[in-house]
Amino acid sequence: MNAPAPTNRPILQLPDQLISQIAAGEVVERPSAVVKELLENALDAGSTTITIRLEEGGVKRIAITDNGRGIAPEQLPLALSRHATSKIASLSDLEHVGTLGFRGEALASIASVASVRVTSRTPDAAHAFEIVGSHEGVVAPSSGACGTTIDVQDLYFNTPARRKFLKSEQTEYAHCAEVVRRIALSRPDVAFSLSHNGRTIDHWNVSEAAKRSAHILGSDFAEARLALDESAGPLHLHGYVGLPTASKARADGQFFYVNGRFVRDKVLVHAVKAAYQDVLHGDRFPAYVLSLDLDPALVDVNVHPAKTEVRFRDSRAVHQFVFHAVQRTLAQTSATAHGSVPGPMTAAEVRPSGTPLWQLSQSPSMPQQRPHEQTSFGAQLTPTFSPSPYAPGSRWDDAATGGGVAQRLESYGALFASDATSTAAVPVPMSAADKPLSNDDFPLGFALAQLHGIYILAQNTRGLVLVDMHAAHERILYEQIKNALDAQAQGQEMQVQALLIPVTFYADAMEVATVHEHADTLKTLGFDIAALSPTTLAVRSVPTLLKNADAQTLARDVLRDVREFGGSRVLIERRNELLGTLACHTAVRANRILSTPEMNALLRQMESTERADQCNHGRPTWVQLEISALDKLFLRGQ
Repeated sequence: MNAPAPTNRPILQLPDQLISQIAAGEVVERPSAVVKELLENALDAGSTTITIRLEEGGVKRIAITDNGRGIAPEQLPLALSRHATSKIASLSDLEHVGTLGFRGEALASIASVASVRVTSRTPDAAHAFEIVGSHEGVVAPSSGACGTTIDVQDLYFNTPARRKFLKSEQTEYAHCAEVVRRIALSRPDVAFSLSHNGRTIDHWNVSEAAKRSAHILGSDFAEARLALDESAGPLHLHGYVGLPTASKARADGQFFYVNGRFVRDKVLVHAVKAAYQDVLHGDRFPAYVLSLDLDPALVDVNVHPAKTEVRFRDSRAVHQFVFHAVQRTLAQTSATAHGSVPGPMTAAEVRPSGTPLWQLSQSPSMPQQRPHEQTSFGAQLTPTFSPSPYAPGSRWDDAATGGGVAQRLESYGALFASDATSTAAVPVPMSAADKPLSNDDFPLGFALAQLHGIYILAQNTRGLVLVDMHAAHERILYEQIKNALDAQAQGQEMQVQALLIPVTFYADAMEVATVHEHADTLKTLGFDIAALSPTTLAVRSVPTLLKNADAQTLARDVLRDVREFGGSRVLIERRNELLGTLACHTAVRANRILSTPEMNALLRQMESTERADQCNHGRPTWVQLEISALDKLFLRGQ
């Protein structure tokens, strides 16, 4: 690496234009930064209605109109001057910032890298006035209602190197729309209207916080949230926290505001995460919209140019307050808070009157499996149940008959044999004498029953096997998807399942942009997702291995990963995380009743899957309870 060349230039005072362009590097990172600064100024002006008009993702034009107090004509040049503001006048004001914007350099920085026109009218003025270009421009009469319109055109027209770093039009628009969404979410008392290329995309009337958050975050959040409103001394926390059952694979549903300002603060994020610790495990993220109001003197908002980071005077007190407030709110939940729990079955339902126990080869609550029916695990099963009870004198004659399954273990061993023409374990009729039962052949044994819809109880030669069916199936699917991608890299085609009826869903601008920019990556992963409109996506095909999963959920998670890490990184560096997410959503869920053949098919696939002893998150998928350990529990032989 070459060292920078020394310079003999004298020290000179930089011109104002260059100073403003350097400052713009911090303030005006992309069009969305312009939108943020102008929206904050509009809110600080007391606006109740704000209109945002964008063209070509905000690069060609950003025009924001508000109905606020306006700017007097003699102050218009100052509005475009560096370090000029009406929001602070002394160091004391800087320590008690009560507005969103206060640095006094945003408009000057914007004007240094774009063409700017400011039109404004105060309530006592007969007409509006405008200024074009910079603080050196001429103030002239104009037309317009009370309030201010700032029209920014041709962003970076005089700094082409900066413009080269911008993304596509759809991506830049998506970033702008996300900024509008965040700000609109925090101010339900203000009406917002957003249009792009002459088409209205979103409009939110003045409403309550509950309605605004439901409108922006969707019905899924609205139906699975808890209201929070707590105060302690100078601290007031209010908003909504999502139920644990509505958690997400990414942290993109988390919105925290401090005195109305959207922030990303480690103290606050950790406090909320800790509050969810008892009810949300693994790599899931809660969704929430929370606002913390406190004395401006207790928080420093001047620690980052974009003002997205803050520093609390007493961060420990804030952390504890937020933690306990969210924890108490979540304590309101119960097992039936979101969804219902089936009631217990009666004895008559378990075993109808007059029916011998040994004839119940399956629990009545289990779906009956037809011969050669395709199971959710991909194995075609031909169940061959023995109608006779355990043979007297058999080594298994004192085995328990759990879950209505009463069959000799030797008979179980005859249910499965290897078929060289198939990758699945296909059962064929055979006698126990043809293939003596061996622990090496079937280390996980054979299914007896399900426990609480979560665990499979199986019997092997060593004793009892407990299997977490979701974790086990998740690992199987993970390995299958990974192998399919590896095979694709070697020239084999990814097997995809076209949907008879495409699944359409509402999408935000960022998701639509991701579909446009990363179509090749999505195709590599086996997804065909098309944009039907600026707010609608359609899933037309998914990988065959994931055909039983919820197409909308899969699509959203894939788009999040691709957007966050980029197409190449998500296929190389972040591939395992993405595959884990896909497998988790597709794997059989808790409380899913499985038939005996389905349970056995899962056990056989576990035995033939690499790294099947743990799921993708490092949790064990099964444990063995030895007969000797069971004997000790019941004091047998003592």
